[in-house]
Amino acid sequence: MTPARRKIVYAVTFEALGTLVASAYLWIVSDASAGSSLALSVMTATIALCWSYAFNTLFEAWETRQSVKGRSLKRRTAHALLFEGGLVLICIPVMAWWLQVGYIEALVYEAGLIAVFIAYTYLFTWGFDRVFGLPASAR
Repeated sequence: MTPARRKIVYAVTFEALGTLVASAYLWIVSDASAGSSLALSVMTATIALCWSYAFNTLFEAWETRQSVKGRSLKRRTAHALLFEGGLVLICIPVMAWWLQVGYIEALVYEAGLIAVFIAYTYLFTWGFDRVFGLPASAR
């Protein structure tokens, strides 16, 4: 499989299964129906994709103006924390509105989703590599 095709298959499969994982989690922990949980998962995945594009555009514009080039541990950490923090700030009101819960309860659901996705990402990547083999960069 070509590197580009591998990335596309990875991204599409990751997002599709991730939406189902998030939907199942929300269905289990909230009073929402399976359909409502799935719809919220699709909404938040769409928000995440849009936020990723917008945030990375802004981050790279800021990065271009910096005198120190490269991506140090400090810069990568700032990037990750700002991205995730922004996503949480966007998703909590959506989740609270959709599930008809308070912001604290939505924050608890979001924290749970973050924990679930850390485990999911690890397991998905391991499984993907077992099925499709390691990318050229890791061989």
